[in-house]
Amino acid sequence: MIMDKDQLYKIKIDKPDAYIYAKAKARFDSIAKPIDALGDFENVICDIAAMTGNEKPDISKKALIIMCADNGVVEEGVTQTEASVTASVARLMGRNASSVGIMTKGYPVKTVPVDIGIDTDEKLEGVLDKKIAKGSGNIKKAAAMTKEQCLAAIEAGIGIVGDLKNEGIKMIATGEMGIGNTTTSTALLCALTGADPCDLTGRGAGLSDEGFERKRRVIEESLILHGLLNKRAEATQEYAFNALCSVGGFDLAGLAGVFIGCGMYRIPAVIDGLISATAALAAHYIVRGCEGYMIASHKGKERGSELALETLNKKGIIDADMALGEGTGAVMIFPLIDMAMALYDSGTHFDEAYIEKYERLGK
Repeated sequence: MIMDKDQLYKIKIDKPDAYIYAKAKARFDSIAKPIDALGDFENVICDIAAMTGNEKPDISKKALIIMCADNGVVEEGVTQTEASVTASVARLMGRNASSVGIMTKGYPVKTVPVDIGIDTDEKLEGVLDKKIAKGSGNIKKAAAMTKEQCLAAIEAGIGIVGDLKNEGIKMIATGEMGIGNTTTSTALLCALTGADPCDLTGRGAGLSDEGFERKRRVIEESLILHGLLNKRAEATQEYAFNALCSVGGFDLAGLAGVFIGCGMYRIPAVIDGLISATAALAAHYIVRGCEGYMIASHKGKERGSELALETLNKKGIIDADMALGEGTGAVMIFPLIDMAMALYDSGTHFDEAYIEKYERLGK
């Protein structure tokens, strides 16, 4: 049975454990190295400990959820490629032959591509079927989704997280694939932050100057149509949910559900780029507290990525101008976290090395 809005809004997320965070920080400080020498990675490990409520967290089993969906706004000429590319790439994902599948070959991460709204009748081998509809509506002309469809997509994301938890997954990266979704995500980000489309619209996978200007106009006109242009969200649950329904998409709603589910089940969720970060921001406004279980992997190339992360009070650790999608940036941080975790778990302590311990001096 699909949950209703009241049930969604009443979801309670426990805060990460501040006491465990402090214990994890003290553990890092006891290792024979300068204070805070691993920088942001020390904070991430302490965050993971607090999220899981375990001073020595186990993150050995990881997964990547990739929400795949088509977007009706493609018919407005806002992309370089045709909508059929969404299904083509998802087909590759099912065989681990897309970019992220090749990049993670040999690395222990379970990849879960999800058809949450691809415009095809084909059952894609290796792709989890959670289809809500064959693509969202054209946001320039109508709402992307009905409220019932949006709730179903959110619930699908939560359910996938629950299933992965039952499999023993301890950490989840988020990714997406959907031609046109830099348009929908930019529109949603503008709706949630009050930003102007002129400041946030990017070129996506590559647009001419003419195409870029068309995309900006489509986003602006869509926001006007739905009464979302230059609104300051201070976003209530209702405002954020309605914005997601109006100018989002099934991939964004499904990812919002993943972030909410990770908060519910105390599983660290890794944000990828613009689309993932925008979904994370929507989730934060719809179910407060789930942001406490989010980790930002990279800064991102798209113009809105930085604003989305700043609004979430998150810092992308990798700064490499990436914009590939599929969760590629999110999974790239996994081995780096593993290395930091190895030092945290097994590093030589000052008393074992007969070295005088560094002390925290000043702030």
